[in-house]
Amino acid sequence: MQPPYSPDEVERMVAARMARASIFERSPAPALSFVLEEAALRRPIGGTMAWRRQLERLLEVGRLHNVVLQVMPLNCETHSGMDGKIELLKFADGSAVGRSDGAFNGRPTSDPKQLRILELRYGTIRAQALSPRESLPFIEQLRGET
Repeated sequence: MQPPYSPDEVERMVAARMARASIFERSPAPALSFVLEEAALRRPIGGTMAWRRQLERLLEVGRLHNVVLQVMPLNCETHSGMDGKIELLKFADGSAVGRSDGAFNGRPTSDPKQLRILELRYGTIRAQALSPRESLPFIEQLRGET
């Protein structure tokens, strides 16, 4: 069980989450790609109704023209993302930064060789996951189980 948060901490966390969510409304819209573990999608954190709303939000975001959403199925026993998340950010000026829990001591990097390793690893993860065309119906099926 997590420690109780003060009202100020809860307010700060909600404000931060809302600020992160605003990325989907930017213009021009950034290109976004996510691979989510099936296990995370099946965990009903907050109860059944909160879980259902989370799945509905994923479906809403996954249908945006600038978002690619994929699911890594449980039946994929091992995959290239087993060491943890990979984050890659590419900017309009051509610069980039990335990090991975399992590479480069988890520290952010802008080294082109290290970024290429992260890009290749993420490409492999995407190839191992359900396709975007398969992933949204999969999430819809999960929502139907709620």
